[in-house]
Amino acid sequence: MRHQTRMQTLLPQLLILSCMPGFALAQVVKGNTVLAPQNVNIVAADAAVMDAGGAARANDQIAVQRNLRLMYPKTRFGTISPTPLPGIYEVVMGRNVAFVEESGRYFIFGRMFDMEKQEDITSGAEAAQPASPAVDFASLPLQHAIKSVHGQGRRTLAVFSDPDCPYCKKLEQELAKVDDVTVYTFLMPLEQLHPDSRAKADAVWCSKDRSAAWYALMLEGKVPKKTKGCEAPHQAVLPLAEKLGVSGTPFLVASDGRTMPGAAAAERISAWLGAVKNPVAANVQGGTQ
Repeated sequence: MRHQTRMQTLLPQLLILSCMPGFALAQVVKGNTVLAPQNVNIVAADAAVMDAGGAARANDQIAVQRNLRLMYPKTRFGTISPTPLPGIYEVVMGRNVAFVEESGRYFIFGRMFDMEKQEDITSGAEAAQPASPAVDFASLPLQHAIKSVHGQGRRTLAVFSDPDCPYCKKLEQELAKVDDVTVYTFLMPLEQLHPDSRAKADAVWCSKDRSAAWYALMLEGKVPKKTKGCEAPHQAVLPLAEKLGVSGTPFLVASDGRTMPGAAAAERISAWLGAVKNPVAANVQGGTQ
């Protein structure tokens, strides 16, 4: 009840946050490795103002650290810092920056602005969210992706997607309206946010018609039956995403290497694909469905 009351109190203040739809918490460790407590950097309150209130805030930071480690054991958390908003902390996770409250349940991804000073006050923003470099589309291992052809399929698009990501489902609704494109979907389950996503990815990948199973899942919520002893190529896709700096889903890659994070309307996607310059021939060896 305490956390719920605090969130209700803070909601009006959170309007100053600029969020980035479509991004999810990135898994930046392998296996079940958990960051050791001594490696989590908590920014201490200024000693000059370490009064009773300062001590309480420091205790709150420790509580945030503890809750995040307990709730998301597969995620490596870096710096945890207080923000000008009471009860809200900035957390850096690899290339992601998020703002959380003490319970660790609620995350807001993006940047924080001081509108009076017209300043971006997200301390980890520059280091955590650099501009995405162009991707060498020809190097993508499309044999590890699900191939879906819309119309003649003359345009080419790669998408990194999580089966349980709500923005990924929104994207699929929009992609269904985009004509003349071949879509290669790399299954990228973010298990720390969506515990069932890996099993769903496996079920889709192991279906006889992967493309049909993917659309049935994302557009109709129909989960295919899991095939025993079969799984999606996570060992290839997850390292690929990390190498490319794909820190959230959905994430789109055009054939000329340009990237677009997050979901977008069909008209915008079609125009974006139409702006492709010098498209690269796709590496389609290995075959997909």
